[in-house]
Amino acid sequence: MEDLKKRKLDEAGNGDFTSKEELRFLIEPLAKPQLVDLLAKLGSQYPSIAEEIKSIASADPAHRKLFVRGLAWNTTSETLRAAFEEHGEIEEGAVIHDKVTGKSRGYGFITFKNMESTQQALKASSKLIDGRLAVCNLACEGLSGTSSAPDLSLRKLYIGSLSPEVTSEMLLHYFARHGEIEEGSVAYDRDTDESRGFGFVTYKTAEAAKKAIDDLEKVLGGRNIIVKYADSNKGKTGQPPFPSGVVPMASLPMSTGYMQPGKSSGPPINYNYPQTVAPYSASSYPNPHTVPSPYPTQGQIPYPPVSAKKDQHGFPPTQPVGMNNYPYYYPKQ
Repeated sequence: MEDLKKRKLDEAGNGDFTSKEELRFLIEPLAKPQLVDLLAKLGSQYPSIAEEIKSIASADPAHRKLFVRGLAWNTTSETLRAAFEEHGEIEEGAVIHDKVTGKSRGYGFITFKNMESTQQALKASSKLIDGRLAVCNLACEGLSGTSSAPDLSLRKLYIGSLSPEVTSEMLLHYFARHGEIEEGSVAYDRDTDESRGFGFVTYKTAEAAKKAIDDLEKVLGGRNIIVKYADSNKGKTGQPPFPSGVVPMASLPMSTGYMQPGKSSGPPINYNYPQTVAPYSASSYPNPHTVPSPYPTQGQIPYPPVSAKKDQHGFPPTQPVGMNNYPYYYPKQ
């Protein structure tokens, strides 16, 4: 009530009163950062406004719902809720199971009744539940959560050649000497719940991850283990490596005009069609020497022109002459 009276007195002292419609007209063009700063300033000056802001924010489940990943396959909904009850009253909590097999999918959700409880849980985002280090973030941030940070590739490590006896707790305890761990676990088979011989550790800083890689002592569970960046292929094109001794064709020098390997048709590489061909110089190729012929040159013999007139049908115009100048006689037709 005192805050309300103070606000009324301030308004009366100014002598100017702005209607709700006029305030909306002034507020609508403002950008989100400007509105956030304005509400934060008013909330810090007037506790009643701060309570109203909290009430509106708490009513939205997006500010109270957590996504919890990295759960053990045998973690139940009751175990999950018990792990988060220390932060406040829980409205809803459950582990998500596969609809077909009925087995856990390794993650779940926790919804608190108050937004303050959610903020407390986020301050301690990593929790050891059933021997696995589970990590939580706001459900509205998606499945990646804090793991979407741009430097994740420099903080997340792959741990290989693990003994079957090494548990997630042993793994986390061993690597905690290099720095604070954000997330980590041994990879377990979903069906048998047995170790698959490798795991992952994500530090909160890239410096801690580099210290773990540079550490010369890499023995855990009586074995020499492998420690490297989990995203070791970052920056590569994704092409499969070539076998030893095989040189990719792309690295060999190609002469201009040769056909591309593996192709039966198509123009040669490095050619642009159509091409202009330079004409040959006449002086480049001299005419051959003329050899004199050993035989005399014979002139052309004139022949009489042949008449193109066709003979008439029937007897020839002149009677043909036979032996002793006797004419031929034709049999009667």
